[in-house]
Amino acid sequence: MKTILETIDLTKSYKVGKVEVPALRGVSLRVREGEFISIMGPSGCGKSTLLHTLGGLCQPTSGRVIVDGEEISAAADSVRTDVRRRKIGFVFQRFNLLPTLTAQGNLEIAREIYGKGTNDRQHFREILTLLGLESKVRHKPSELSGGEQQRVAIARAIINRPSILLADEPTGNLDTENSKIVLNMLQELNRKFNQTIMMITHNPEAAAVAGRLIEMRDGRIIPHEHDVTWDQQEDKIYI
Repeated sequence: MKTILETIDLTKSYKVGKVEVPALRGVSLRVREGEFISIMGPSGCGKSTLLHTLGGLCQPTSGRVIVDGEEISAAADSVRTDVRRRKIGFVFQRFNLLPTLTAQGNLEIAREIYGKGTNDRQHFREILTLLGLESKVRHKPSELSGGEQQRVAIARAIINRPSILLADEPTGNLDTENSKIVLNMLQELNRKFNQTIMMITHNPEAAAVAGRLIEMRDGRIIPHEHDVTWDQQEDKIYI
């Protein structure tokens, strides 16, 4: 199966005053196309830093990040921005919808910004149907529930068919009922469109909907025996 996302000996450190604080400590990871992966771990263990580095929002201190065949580790901001635009969708805990636009307006502006699939009306309708948004497209965010706003945010993230969807605590601001709805819809995206998804969560019940669980501690991935592979050619262990 195709490897769609890979990191090799990934490290990331931040400076706090004169002190260098490591956030990632040599992460080697392979993600196969169509996987749904959840990432768990205590606060400060490096989960969000890993996701942001995978998505090209920040550069690693060292190591490599390869997104669908393109290395972005040392790439210029403009190159990382282009890879994000073409290949990555983001969903965050905060919905970040434009308050003056309707749900449809938020989706249309995303299609214009990313410039791909703009005329694919069938895909647009499929996304709205899958996420239960057909009757909500003319509503502004203030007229939608939290769960509905998050579904619009998910639709916005995948409207241009990104190779990878990165979700950082997508149910963190939702109640139990809406959390289940959103998680079920992420599962459906994975099943119906073979959407590759990496999701950070603190909630074990949310993590359980994914096909693979990655646990992090102190900037490292905790290896599970069934997830470890050895690349003989590179003489390296991957999770």
